[in-house]
Amino acid sequence: MRLASADFSQRPFDFGEGAEISTRGACAPQNLMRALLDNLGLAETNDGAFAGEWSGGGATIDKLSPIDGKLLGKVRTASPEDYEKTVVRAEEAFRKWRTVPAPVRGETVRQLGNALRAQKHELGMLVSLEAGKIIAEGEGEVQEMIDICDFAVGQSRMLYGLTIQSERPNHRLMEQWHPLGLVGIISAFNFPVAVWAWNAALAAVCGDATIWKPSEKTPLTAIAVAKIAERVCHATGADPAIFCLLIGDGPSLGQRLAADERVPLISATGSTRMGFDVAKTVHGRLGKTIMELGGNNALLVTPTADLKMATSAIFFGSVGTAGQRCTSTRRVIMHESVAPEIEQALLRAYEGVKIGNPLERETLMGPLIDPAAVENVEKSIVRLKEEGGEVLYGGEKLDGEEYAGGCYMTPCLARAQRDYKVVQHETFGPLLYLLTYRDFDEALAIHNEVAQGLSSSIFTNDMREAEKFVSAVGSDCGIANINAGTSGAEIGGAFGGEKQTGGGRESGSDSWKSYMRRQTNTINFSSELPLAQGIQFGSDEGSALA
Repeated sequence: MRLASADFSQRPFDFGEGAEISTRGACAPQNLMRALLDNLGLAETNDGAFAGEWSGGGATIDKLSPIDGKLLGKVRTASPEDYEKTVVRAEEAFRKWRTVPAPVRGETVRQLGNALRAQKHELGMLVSLEAGKIIAEGEGEVQEMIDICDFAVGQSRMLYGLTIQSERPNHRLMEQWHPLGLVGIISAFNFPVAVWAWNAALAAVCGDATIWKPSEKTPLTAIAVAKIAERVCHATGADPAIFCLLIGDGPSLGQRLAADERVPLISATGSTRMGFDVAKTVHGRLGKTIMELGGNNALLVTPTADLKMATSAIFFGSVGTAGQRCTSTRRVIMHESVAPEIEQALLRAYEGVKIGNPLERETLMGPLIDPAAVENVEKSIVRLKEEGGEVLYGGEKLDGEEYAGGCYMTPCLARAQRDYKVVQHETFGPLLYLLTYRDFDEALAIHNEVAQGLSSSIFTNDMREAEKFVSAVGSDCGIANINAGTSGAEIGGAFGGEKQTGGGRESGSDSWKSYMRRQTNTINFSSELPLAQGIQFGSDEGSALA
């Protein structure tokens, strides 16, 4: 199968970066809003199931923007019939796709990256409208999709196996990797499209077909990206059902996908509670999982640290994406000698943060995803105070005219103690706990005593502290950074964490192996049949086959 080339380098419609996107309201004038959706192939009501063709026989859901509560669009969710049709079509697509040479599969992924690059600005705006991310982060998320496509294209020529020295004469021992099958991708609202790409781009070059179950809180970005992938597949000659989509009720649809024995791998991003449910179901049928779950991420500040750098990293890590990143900084563990200076610097930063419409370039913090997310942070602040903690700044819901209809609040900065139950729990929002320590071993103990193990960071100019932090007795997280914050991972490294974060890895490094099945081969090119370990099974004379 030879895939054709296509040119996605020209953008058919460009909003630019002018004042028209900074007007109050869900993007600006309604005609501009409609033009954005039209340009991305979105109608007022959209089908939420794709398996080579679009359908939607389930209930219709309304998607309201967290910016101002206005309707962005409607989605007809996937019915049980849509689900079954999707799995069957994905299986058909996989059987064809696995026979296509991997570098040729990479050509489709290359052109997917080009198509995303051509509409980066529009997709970034839609991410902001639907998830509430500031426009810089929305466009950054689209750039992550582009980057992983570039990475996967190179990987398509490097699906390496091994040749192993055999103990038997005239034998070759080797390992190779084959396409795995269907990959179910369950993604969360906070990265509505990037996490799909981390999985789908690698799965595609590995020869798999994917079934994407996005968060029902961010359905429109998923539909827009699926339409781009569909267009690319038609242009290259690939079966578009290698990139399937199912939008619907999270618990029921997600559990059905997890229980389906036709789907050997489930990659799930979300809460730890969700991960437990999915893992029990998938592992109960001996399926495979990639889990990227909660993160109670900490940043250590030592006496030798560059405090300006540390404060900047804490500020972005805690306020960026309104504290709704898996890698958001949730705990700052400061040496008591630098704590007062760090506190004052953070107070100044928090007091000056511009909160509002995320489409305005000067905004640093947009809305939370929905009213329930705001309420969740408020409840954690109540628990913090009940346990003896002190709020230094923020934590209030913003409901003035400027914020009407939106899900806004001020970021909260609080003093706390390591043994508070609320500190041990991940609050998915802009709530930052300030803790202190006296000696470095105490800091490491505070850092590692939470149940989650995703991302970690230390700011220090002491080589011994830095090396100990990334050693076997240091951070127990999947990501450990020196003089860099907890948030903002590059796609080249494997992404994921330990403990209740789930243990899975996505994106770069050797994560491609998760999407393939390993096979060990023994090839005997002799006329003898020696057994391994020198075992003699009978003798030539006494053999029943002699």
